Amino acid sequence: MADTAEIVVVGAGMAGIAAVYHLAARRAARRVVLIDEREPLTLTSDKGTQAYRNWWPGPDATMLRYMTRSIDLLEEMADESGNAFRLNRRGYVFVTADEEGVDRLRATAREVSAFGMGELREHAGDASSYQPAPAEGFARQPNGADLLDGTAAHHAFPGLTPDTGAALHVRRAGWFNAIALGAWMLKRALGAGVTFVRDRVTAMDTDGGRVRGVRLASGARIDTARVAIAAGPVLPDVLRMLDLELPLFQELHAKLTLRDTRRVVDRAIPFLIWNDPVELPWTDQERATLRAEPDGERLLLPFPGGVHVRPIDGPHGDELYIIWTYDIEPRAFAWPPRFDRHYGEVAIRGLARMLPAVKAYFGHGDRGFVDGGYYCKTRENRPLVGPLPVDGAYVLGALSGYGIMGSHAGADLLAAHLTNARLPEYAKWFLPSRYDDAGYRAEIERWGANVGQL
Repeated sequence: MADTAEIVVVGAGMAGIAAVYHLAARRAARRVVLIDEREPLTLTSDKGTQAYRNWWPGPDATMLRYMTRSIDLLEEMADESGNAFRLNRRGYVFVTADEEGVDRLRATAREVSAFGMGELREHAGDASSYQPAPAEGFARQPNGADLLDGTAAHHAFPGLTPDTGAALHVRRAGWFNAIALGAWMLKRALGAGVTFVRDRVTAMDTDGGRVRGVRLASGARIDTARVAIAAGPVLPDVLRMLDLELPLFQELHAKLTLRDTRRVVDRAIPFLIWNDPVELPWTDQERATLRAEPDGERLLLPFPGGVHVRPIDGPHGDELYIIWTYDIEPRAFAWPPRFDRHYGEVAIRGLARMLPAVKAYFGHGDRGFVDGGYYCKTRENRPLVGPLPVDGAYVLGALSGYGIMGSHAGADLLAAHLTNARLPEYAKWFLPSRYDDAGYRAEIERWGANVGQL
């Protein structure tokens, strides 16, 4: 193991691997060491939906510009690797049955279009002017978004609920195999001279306000003047090694993997999201049973919108990812996490509001597999990228629920900071020092929480 390094990167999730890839393989940084106590990509990076989007409503264009850069990088890597990680552009489709919800979709799409997402196109009736997305690949596909009225939405996506009022198809969006992408980037980084150390960072050595090295659980020490922390949900703990606190909190997010053995969901669907609140369809007997449970009454109340689904492995196999973020209470990081024991059944019944054929799986929630991970977030849901108050310390974190798609722009930006390269204009909005500005803190309060979260 190297006992000295030019740059140490802490954390081998998607963010940390993207960081060493951009540093070594794209910017020729030397003597870069990546440290993690786990195998790469095994804490939260392999627990998400592995999707991406250039759909980032307000409060301004900052996040859309950041994510556009990230998607540009994803497409570059897909081209370079022969699309080894199967990047597609199936898109995200937001569905509503609410008349006011249709107006909100249109207004929000116009806003995001003005930020630079691309053109908004509207379709009615038989949707003859609408171009469906292919199952695989991303090249030569439209940008922007398509708003389909109820009739057109049913032509395009036949399984939707009969009372669908509209569907908004965001086009520069889809999913990919995040583990394959991470493995490809790590291979490139190792080939460019990066060293991976399987160990746990236990302390940061500083002197005179500067980083001097990191100490490991094995008893080893690596001397370095620069450390980049990309520790995912463990970020607050690692920051405390530098006596730093940043305005971060954690949410636990779950997903259900369900085998669609009855083939009730079309494998060609995009990433479908139901926008409207949902009252779960329990029978009278089920309601009585839930009322008798200590925490059952909450399952009888309306749930927020946002249940979403996508097929795993495109047209192949029979598995679905079903995701519904209905519990966003902050909680402390603990591993392994514990999930709502009703999650599987709640997710299936919520999804049936959008895709009624899913009723075939009512009562089967315990047959699926529930896993997930933590979103490490800032209040305004923007990442932290750049130098920390301790000289030589940097951060790439608070990537919330968009680490798989957003790590690439973040790593590109971090590498620019570390190599003294030219920074994009949006870099200032991700600096940890932004919280020193009282005006910015007031803006955050005005925006409200969970900006950009599905």
